Amino acid sequence: MCTDIHCERCLFLTKKTLELSVFGNCISKPIAREEGYGSNHPGCGASRGGIASTVSRVLNNKGVISDETAQRIQKAMQELHYVPNDFARSFATGSAHTIAIVIDVENTEAYSNNFFNDTVFGIETTAHKNDYNLLITNGAEAFGGIDSVERLVLGKKIDGVIIPESIANEPFLKRLNEQKFPCVILGRHEHTENEISWVDINNMQAGSLAVRHLFQKGYRKIALITNGDKELFNKDRVIGYCRELQDCELPFDQGMIIHQISSIDECKRKVVELLKSENPPDAVICSNDLLALGAMRAAKALGSDVPNEFGIVCFDNTTITEVMEPSISSLDVNTYELGVQAADILINQIENPTSSLRQILLSTRMIERRSTQREQGGCPYESASG
Repeated sequence: MCTDIHCERCLFLTKKTLELSVFGNCISKPIAREEGYGSNHPGCGASRGGIASTVSRVLNNKGVISDETAQRIQKAMQELHYVPNDFARSFATGSAHTIAIVIDVENTEAYSNNFFNDTVFGIETTAHKNDYNLLITNGAEAFGGIDSVERLVLGKKIDGVIIPESIANEPFLKRLNEQKFPCVILGRHEHTENEISWVDINNMQAGSLAVRHLFQKGYRKIALITNGDKELFNKDRVIGYCRELQDCELPFDQGMIIHQISSIDECKRKVVELLKSENPPDAVICSNDLLALGAMRAAKALGSDVPNEFGIVCFDNTTITEVMEPSISSLDVNTYELGVQAADILINQIENPTSSLRQILLSTRMIERRSTQREQGGCPYESASG
């Protein structure tokens, strides 16, 4: 390609290459027959093959291209409003330039959970920054389970996948490992024979911090309500909760740990039941902001004063916790950063197949709000976080 940025012949051939391009790579025979431009031009020496090859390198960001040449090709793209065909490019290069995030959602309430939204946004932001598309697919049983994800992998529709720990079963992970397919688990994953990268919140620490905060505020009988009992993050929170109860020399009551509560109304009913029991709790830790809303409604329904008679803490620190009345003390888990880290690791695996596995725990911090600001606090207390 000649160096004259104003060369009309080169601009013409560039546009023809783009018009006839299927993959954003070099194309095709019709250019040779266009206007007698099948051979080197006597003036500038440019040829169809050379032009097409140069356009391909610019579109695919490969090879060394002069600024003048790149500027000419970009000018042609702007004039043609050219957009590369990503599907066709993936067919030609063997790369879809797409990553997937698998969600495990069976009801619409989960979509309004800021933990879900912030994590996905972190993944999407990182994917966009690295020129990857993001595909969101539901791996819940009602939507085909893990088989639907495997079809994406086998169909070469994605280059890598981020999977929640809740559906990352061993047979599936083994098949990914055998194919050397890039994968990151969202959530700590252990007891696996498969080498895998994962990113998670330090949920043991979070469970510990929640109990510690309530103890410092004078609460002595603390319930824990989770949205499941099989997920490792819920198990880790229970471990942190139990350890801190012991360190605080608070009584442990198995009846104060309630699992499998997934909706606002369900949580309200359960908290009403606890508060009406012979030995009611004076505080509750909820798995997320929606469950905290249910606990708040239960307290109000029974006329229990929050925070003086009943304290509420939840995980996630979403906007909902700030606008509730009273506002809810919450564990800030920086779910956006969780998504960013997961996507960074995945894209690094895609582009550097020999890169080392990474397993990351992100720290949490307590954000105190009105739901635990009692008029009289408890005993001062300090302990190492879990």
